[in-house]
Amino acid sequence: MELREQIGKITLDYSKYPGEDYYCDGAIEDTMLDIAKNFAKVEYPRIIEEYANWPVMYHFSSQRENIVDWIPMDKSAKVLEIGSGCGAITGALSRKAGEVTCVELSKKRSLINAYRNQDCDNVTIRVGNFKDIEPELDTDYDYCLLIGVFEYGQSYMGGDTPYEDFLKIIRKHAKAGGRVVIAIENKTGLKYWAGCREDHVGSFFKSLEGYQPKDGVKTFSKKGLNRIFESCGESKVNFYYPYPDYKFMNTLFSDDRLPKKGELCLNSRNFDRDRVLLFDEKAVFDEILEDGDFDRYSNSYLIVLGDDVETEYVRYSNDRADEYKVCTELLNISGNRIIKKRALAKSGEAHIQAMRTHFEGLHKAYMNTGLNICPCKLTEDGRSVVFPYIKGRQLSELMDECLDKADAEGFKTLFDEYVKHISSAKDAQIADMDLVFSNILIDGKDWTAIDYEWVEEKHVEPKELAFRALYCYMLEDENRVILNYDSIIKELGITVDEEQGYREREALFQKEVTGKYKSMGELRELIGGKILSLEKSISDAGLEASRRKIRIYLDLGKGFNEEDAYYLEESYDSEGFVEFAIDFPSNTCKVRIDPAQDYAISYIDNISFNGRAIDIKDNKRVYINGKKLKDSASQGITAVFFNDDPNIVVEVSDMVRSTGNTMLVSMKTSLLKGEMVENLAGNLKRMIRL
Repeated sequence: MELREQIGKITLDYSKYPGEDYYCDGAIEDTMLDIAKNFAKVEYPRIIEEYANWPVMYHFSSQRENIVDWIPMDKSAKVLEIGSGCGAITGALSRKAGEVTCVELSKKRSLINAYRNQDCDNVTIRVGNFKDIEPELDTDYDYCLLIGVFEYGQSYMGGDTPYEDFLKIIRKHAKAGGRVVIAIENKTGLKYWAGCREDHVGSFFKSLEGYQPKDGVKTFSKKGLNRIFESCGESKVNFYYPYPDYKFMNTLFSDDRLPKKGELCLNSRNFDRDRVLLFDEKAVFDEILEDGDFDRYSNSYLIVLGDDVETEYVRYSNDRADEYKVCTELLNISGNRIIKKRALAKSGEAHIQAMRTHFEGLHKAYMNTGLNICPCKLTEDGRSVVFPYIKGRQLSELMDECLDKADAEGFKTLFDEYVKHISSAKDAQIADMDLVFSNILIDGKDWTAIDYEWVEEKHVEPKELAFRALYCYMLEDENRVILNYDSIIKELGITVDEEQGYREREALFQKEVTGKYKSMGELRELIGGKILSLEKSISDAGLEASRRKIRIYLDLGKGFNEEDAYYLEESYDSEGFVEFAIDFPSNTCKVRIDPAQDYAISYIDNISFNGRAIDIKDNKRVYINGKKLKDSASQGITAVFFNDDPNIVVEVSDMVRSTGNTMLVSMKTSLLKGEMVENLAGNLKRMIRL
């Protein structure tokens, strides 16, 4: 085998490759290699939708890059990426850094990486086992990255202290002042308590109950990670909290900028496996935030070992068309906190630059009205705008507090004040469509609009701005539905036709922003695993049990009635089989057996009376209000009940004794759904004579 291969501008080094891949996800990797070879990156969103497949989405979504996009590095930086996989973040590192060295055990995954990033002239991929390659790696890297890798330390290193040994070896390859960056799931992340399967092993509660050596993987709590770092002599440790997790990070929090109540609402982002929903994660997160315990329950951690970085908070709005993709950062530069918005694509620079123009127009319109417009200035490269950090509390947060306390008057006061402010520029030929409640900061009597990304350069009625703010507010949290929405709309003077028009314009606006491809929320519906509600599962289980109950009626000469009826204690086993005995008095004329309380199909195997077998196929003796399927080879009868009150009636008046009357029954039953019954009925009409 050749020791080196060139794919485009990328070099693959096979000098330590053992000759075979020791792990593989199967045929899907061949599919991904074909995608990387035959399609450009701009086509990946379409490919993801067409395949509607978790591995394809996971490996080819550009949102995977968010986890490294924020890291402050420039073209002077030298980067080591350990466990580069299929190259989900390699391209982003190549654009940011001057030199990137990848280490990856799998040749096929390395080929996928190389083909998708073949235009990168500063990337080398070392293929083989890390322990074999490591002695040859340089020792002057600015960044050593382990994104989704540290948890496999046992597999990489072996031994009694694999994670400590792994980190110590990695640290040797970072230069003085260099940083090690680790992204890893939190073993006690809230999503695992709430019913998500463990990311690596795929079983429920695995990380909470404890891993086994055979699992080949191990994640840690914050305390567990800190113990490892202390053991390795790491004195500079900065924890960040990617949300919802590090794989598809939307927001990055830090200890200097933790989440606020109401912010953590993207919790149903399980794409890879079905999950159970044991509780409302947003509500529980809010309680955790109130108690100051977020760092214990964050779903993932991103740790920077080494000198502090300026970043305190990052939010990505890249679930959009390229021209609108934006990153918002809170930076602390020598004690001076600023907000920076930057374009994530070249085509987005015009959108960023327009914000300065928006500020000038809005500042003029709202001058001396009591509503301040947060100023901004363009950076020299024209790709970013910078805002001063404004102190205050979000209007939405204050409104939520009123709702929590059932303070309707307090909420109305805040809302009325909001309407007053947005109406103060009533004649202006410019409108900030971003004047939603979360974009208003209140500090005492000062009200400041902090965002004006979406501006209409025309007059827009204040009631439409108020409608959009209310509409967005209620969409963000289902608990806000307690608002008297209709009353507010009426008070704003919005007619039914106007409301419909506003909704239609909002839908068109959202479609324009997201572009022609599906949003992450829509992809979750397309690709994501099922979400099974605990309450619904319990309710369904109870309903299922009630539908499977067997009810007995005795005709004591007065016909069947509820007074002479009871449910059997016996129930069907896991295979749907049951055997039971019925005792009844000597004045019994008929016995009615309801095999279920809904549509069903039953096989009546045997009925005997006082030790004497009854011919189930004797229509005069046994009446069934379902359709019998003929089977001469069996002594029993299969019956399909096309109604939700199935019953089997047995004539016994000529067989009863003065005492000791007992009927033994054995049968097997399966419940049917209504639509299944309809389909079955149609097929039966074609197959048998009814």
